[in-house]
Amino acid sequence: MTRWPTLFISHGAPTFAIDPGIAGPALTALGMALTRPKAVLVVSPHWMTREPRVATSAAPQTVHDFGGFPPALYQLQYPAPGAPEVAQRAIEVLRAAGWAVEADPQRGLDHGAWVPLLHLLPQADVPVFQVSLPARLDGARAYAFGQALAPLADEGVLIVGSGSLTHNLHEVRFDATGADAEDYALEFSAWITQAVLSRDHTRLQQTMAVAPHAQRAHPTPEHLWPLMVAAGAAGAEVPATRIEGGITHGVLAMDAYLFGAIPGAAAATPQAAALAA
Repeated sequence: MTRWPTLFISHGAPTFAIDPGIAGPALTALGMALTRPKAVLVVSPHWMTREPRVATSAAPQTVHDFGGFPPALYQLQYPAPGAPEVAQRAIEVLRAAGWAVEADPQRGLDHGAWVPLLHLLPQADVPVFQVSLPARLDGARAYAFGQALAPLADEGVLIVGSGSLTHNLHEVRFDATGADAEDYALEFSAWITQAVLSRDHTRLQQTMAVAPHAQRAHPTPEHLWPLMVAAGAAGAEVPATRIEGGITHGVLAMDAYLFGAIPGAAAATPQAAALAA
């Protein structure tokens, strides 16, 4: 079986579900270029636990874990099936790597999972399950968590780290346009892109210590760790592709990164063909 790539997605605000900007169509093009994976595994900062947990539900609910947004958001559903057997395999590989992991048969899909998947896989016909993000991480340990999950990519699983390339909610401006992007968000994003595309995963793991404006871009780092998870699951030997997403609300960078090649790409659109090339 061909090894699957791994993916980091910036999921932005919950309104990304109904206001796709340029990131939504880019994810849809990527989804069209993908053959069907066995399952999608999502790590999101909106499910953090002391030790990792794996969702084993056969029919995960769509969790609307946010408040104060337009009513239309609360009507959206993402009725993808779960993947209990693959989830059990995730438990096995994490335990083999020394993580004290347990099953969670009740957990649904938080908005860090279902909002970007609405764009990536809008038919909701691929099994999806989540693995929680351990609460006490740094860059190296988040990367190691991704390395522990890596065997699943060899077994037909698309590993997705869903976070945010920048995540300073104190500075979000919902009336901002694309032209209103803060310079620090642009500079931080450019630094990340250079580290990712040059495959400098050592420097990537040190982002919070050495990247320009890191503390302003991430006052708390939990939305950055899924990038480390996706990079760790891929390894530094594979090439990476930036999927441009722009900056929304003045400060939320929406870029995604694909680590590795698209297996069996079925390039149905010019955008998908470009991603598959």
